[in-house]
Amino acid sequence: MSVYDRDYYRPDNEEDTARPQTHFRLPQLTPVVKWLLILNVSIYLLSIIIKPLGWFIYDWLSVDARSIFRSLQLWRLVGYQFLHDLTNPWHLVWNMVGLYFLGPTLERFWQSKKFLIFYLLCGTAGGVFYLMLANFGVVGAGVLIGASGAILGMLAACAILFPQFVVFFLFFPVPIRVAAVILTFFYIANIFIGSPNAGGDVAHLAGMAVGAGYVYLWPRFKNKYKPASQSDDWEKRFKAYSELQREVDRILIKVNLQGIASLTKKEKNTLEEATKLEQMKSRL
Repeated sequence: MSVYDRDYYRPDNEEDTARPQTHFRLPQLTPVVKWLLILNVSIYLLSIIIKPLGWFIYDWLSVDARSIFRSLQLWRLVGYQFLHDLTNPWHLVWNMVGLYFLGPTLERFWQSKKFLIFYLLCGTAGGVFYLMLANFGVVGAGVLIGASGAILGMLAACAILFPQFVVFFLFFPVPIRVAAVILTFFYIANIFIGSPNAGGDVAHLAGMAVGAGYVYLWPRFKNKYKPASQSDDWEKRFKAYSELQREVDRILIKVNLQGIASLTKKEKNTLEEATKLEQMKSRL
């Protein structure tokens, strides 16, 4: 999964601003995303190179719905997120691509600690819901591994917070919200038809649900139990950022239809503000 964003404004070359453009950008790694990538890839390679170590790691960290005793071992709900199918490297590759492109934006927006909690929470939710449905016989009982629940939680969060993102879905660029809706219907259909990976799809949906719920509900829940003077400013920043994005989109449409000369001084200042914000985020 790749992501690209709009190129807001380039004052050094006014000809470039005559038409809004999509701009592919490779994100700069943030600390937590970097270590998550290192851990996932390292565990995968070590498990292939040193097979006895791999057997031990997978035996003790995977979520296993076949045993009540193992289902109650809570460390597996975190550990399984760092394991991937050793016979299918694409399982690891696609998850790490999603982490690389989506993770840095969320980590900069929330800061490292909050992002790590969010990431592990989405993945843990995937494991919990899989165990619940497997024990009730809704999906087959087996072994669950992979970071997909956490990755899809990030996808849902980005679809809400950064709707201007575009992702490559089956090699075609689509708005991130469209991709989220398509994947949701796909996973639900797989569960109802009893596909071989229905259990994994339960984890995917749970990660997406928790990701969306975290964005919508956590600020309200947190502020409800805080004095007004100590209220977190997350919701205010989210609203301000969303309003700026909508105004930038409106201005870019105006540039496309009427040219850069049609902009007012206030509209040019808004584009400059958006440019400075993007530059600041890229340096973090």
